[in-house]
Amino acid sequence: MPRAVRSMHLNLFISGCGHHKAAWRHSESSAERLGDVGYFEELARTAERGLLDAVFFADGQSAGNVADGLRGFLEPLTALAAMSRATKRIGLVSTVSSTFYTPFHAARMLASLDHISGGRVGWNVVTSMFDAEARNHGLEQMPDHAGRYARADKFVDVVLRLWDSWADDALRYDRAGNYADPGRVNPINHCGEHFRVDGPLNVPRPPQGHPVLFQAGSSEPGRELAARRAEAIYAVAADLDSACEYYLEVKARIRAAGRNPDAVAIMPGLVTYVGSTEAEARALQRELDDLLPAEDSLRQLGQFIGQDCMDWELDAPIPALPPLSEFTGPQGRYATILRIIATEQSTVESKARPTVRELLGRLAAGGGHATMVGTPEQIADRMTRWSEHGGADGFNLMPPTLPGGIDDFVDHVVPVLQRRGLFRREYAASTLRGHLGLPRPKSPVSVEALAPESPTPEA
Repeated sequence: MPRAVRSMHLNLFISGCGHHKAAWRHSESSAERLGDVGYFEELARTAERGLLDAVFFADGQSAGNVADGLRGFLEPLTALAAMSRATKRIGLVSTVSSTFYTPFHAARMLASLDHISGGRVGWNVVTSMFDAEARNHGLEQMPDHAGRYARADKFVDVVLRLWDSWADDALRYDRAGNYADPGRVNPINHCGEHFRVDGPLNVPRPPQGHPVLFQAGSSEPGRELAARRAEAIYAVAADLDSACEYYLEVKARIRAAGRNPDAVAIMPGLVTYVGSTEAEARALQRELDDLLPAEDSLRQLGQFIGQDCMDWELDAPIPALPPLSEFTGPQGRYATILRIIATEQSTVESKARPTVRELLGRLAAGGGHATMVGTPEQIADRMTRWSEHGGADGFNLMPPTLPGGIDDFVDHVVPVLQRRGLFRREYAASTLRGHLGLPRPKSPVSVEALAPESPTPEA
């Protein structure tokens, strides 16, 4: 039985020239503008014109293969500071790694940006994952998975305590005496296995109380962290079945953690190709797929599926692959490939297996994230179906090209959703918490409310 669809939450996930790996190769790409903050300001204004909840930057701590193009260019919080001055309502979300930052540094930067933006900041909590990143921060390799998440959990706790180290009414501006009431600004005195942080923060409490906490982990520790801490979740789902499975499981964990699952929006990533006809949309997709360097793409596919596919014909159907139960290599990516093949086959009238080129294109544009190709009405139909059947509270939009992909979505898909009563026609709030329907955390009211932790090792 389909459920009633509430107004969707929509974010724009900004990534270089777009989320398709070949987007930068297009003759009309924005490759030369990635160092121009004006480009990102324009994207934020477009998202705000579309009344989206927020724009979002992922972040990494290594350059990767620069020949493939840069996903980032400017440091995200720096770029968001400029984007905040070019906009008025749109939320501003960035990844900040709990593995490489310190709690004080993260709390200070995010609180500052929340003040600069008037309460529009969100923090995507990640643990980072690559050894190349670790070596840029003085480590030989990444700490183990469990250790990274143990640090992340305590990291979040310390950051929250730092934001609360100033009461809302601490600032007095009493020119005859105190600028701030010392009794309303308190140390946190944290001393544990991972961090020593005395506090208080040297930035007064953020306008939102706490910038909104986002989380995107799909592993067991990641889901547990999301259940306890996240106020919104970025998810990965190639199709509706996997989206519903994740949605139900994570909402149950949130409930088990003593929190209201309805208050935590789950937003799967969504790649869209929008055309006035389905044929036009598929032509846009094919145009980008044709720009992929075939040899490199086939070599990478061979690594994912554990077999040599360098002689596969690009426009022939994908050869039959062994079921997941018989595959002996890394199963996560292989399972994603099998899902992509099945999803593509189910969305075309001929029911034919997708071609090798189509598979490479899907992997190049969003990987395991959902892809919807068609007219604005067709895309709105599928988004609605995901919401009705309990797969999403909204979507983290991942346009294959920028700015074109978000222009198409805002100009053509958003009006369809609005006509159907599935998306706002105006902003009702001025903060990111307001856009997401989240309450503002209460201010500590006394010294006792911020009882310092004993300087003993963490459990």
